[in-house]
Amino acid sequence: MAHRERSFAQTTSVPVERRRDIRVVVNLPGRYVLPRRRAVDGKPPAFACRLVNASPHGLMVAASVVGAVGEPVAAQFEEFGRLDGVILRRLYGGFAMSIEVSGERLAQLEAKLVWLDQHQRKAVANERRHDRMVPRTPHSIVVLADGTTLPCRIIDMSASGAAVTAALTPPLGMPLAVGAVVGRVVRRFAGGFAVEFVETQEIATLERLLIRSPVRARAMSAMPPPEDGGEIVIIDA
Repeated sequence: MAHRERSFAQTTSVPVERRRDIRVVVNLPGRYVLPRRRAVDGKPPAFACRLVNASPHGLMVAASVVGAVGEPVAAQFEEFGRLDGVILRRLYGGFAMSIEVSGERLAQLEAKLVWLDQHQRKAVANERRHDRMVPRTPHSIVVLADGTTLPCRIIDMSASGAAVTAALTPPLGMPLAVGAVVGRVVRRFAGGFAVEFVETQEIATLERLLIRSPVRARAMSAMPPPEDGGEIVIIDA
């Protein structure tokens, strides 16, 4: 495995600046431990998690047990191996953590992320064979992982996704629903974000499924703040 990773890193030709700026949306199962905590057997308990997005500098992880800001954490994913760091932010349903890697290990991680990013870009390009259109009635709602609803405006839509603008800009990889259609945030841009649907939709019924009245949407101000006073982000494992 180590030999294959070295070859992969050496043959992926991408400028260093591009590698260090990359952040990739993923959906990978894994496990993590908070080394300072102990179970009854004296060992740190392992918890299941899901990697939502990754960069050479840090990870966003969907998890049920969240440590304190600054607490050490060790996460294990089949695609990346063990990654050690500290919790940077507590999020609803997870946390953001730093990654402590350098040298050859950092180069291997960057190469894997570049490959994943290029692979996803090709997939998105292929999916753009679906024509995009503007709905006749663009006002709808975004439904977050905890059931909170927010008013939104659909910029355009296709059988595979939609571009949306709302008061909240969700993180990459965040699962949510636009109207009654479930998807995941795959891109953010000035003034909005792009959602890829979990399943390709029928154009004939797409607008009916996407458009929902925002009248009953709950305001973000009604949501309780995170314990550490950080930003409001909801992710779902």
